[in-house]
This record gives sequence, C-alpha cells and structure tokens, in this order.
Amino acid sequence: MTLKPLRFIGKEIQVGFEVKPALEKKPGPPDSFQWDGQDFRVESVFSEWQDFGRRGRMARNMHPHNAAKARRRGSWGVGRFYFRVLTTSGRIFDLYYDRAPKNAGHRKGSWFLDRELGLDKKPAEKD
Repeated sequence: MTLKPLRFIGKEIQVGFEVKPALEKKPGPPDSFQWDGQDFRVESVFSEWQDFGRRGRMARNMHPHNAAKARRRGSWGVGRFYFRVLTTSGRIFDLYYDRAPKNAGHRKGSWFLDRELGLDKKPAEKD
C-alpha cells in the first residue's frame, strides 16, 4: 500500500482516550479526535514514531554530549509522538502529540493534526 499526502492541515485538535495514558507526556495513540466540527474515531494505527530533536533556540542550549542523549531519550518539554491512523470513516491521518508547554500556566503538551493521506492509485511500475 502506497500513501500520498492529500493536504497539510497543521491544526491543534482535541483527542479522546478510552483509558487515560499512564504518562501524560508519553501517550499512545488516541481513540478519537475532533477536527473542523467533526468527530473521528480511530479504527487502527498503521505506524507510530518519535522525534526528540530540539528546535529553535532549544537546539543550542545543551552541551553536545547531553544533546545526543536527549535526541535518543527526549528531555522535558521536547519531542513529538507521531501516529498514522485509519479512522472508521476510512480516512487516513498523521497526528502528533507535541510535548512542548504553551506557557507557564499550561505545562502540558498539545495534540495536532498534521496531514491527511490517501492511497496512491497510480499503477505500479513494471520492472
């Protein structure tokens, strides 16, 4: 199965869990999410991955040895957990949890809908 991006979304979303994650800053995939006035239920998860790279000025505030460890394990408020999901309506989305706090009063991370994907219907090339 080959997927192609249909559109970039890049919007913050609300998610739902049937069982609340044990660790808020290291969640698994949500069971549902709301976007653009619609509710979506996750049917299955195709893949998941993490990115603990530091961005912007955060990329320059560590000694190289510590930065290498942080890229592997993550550090407080840094990192994203990505999920490629199939919804019950048959749509495929990439979404992620960004661990970065918004401000001192909102120290939890946020969920974002990254993009929608679709099946690439081009015929496979013959060898």
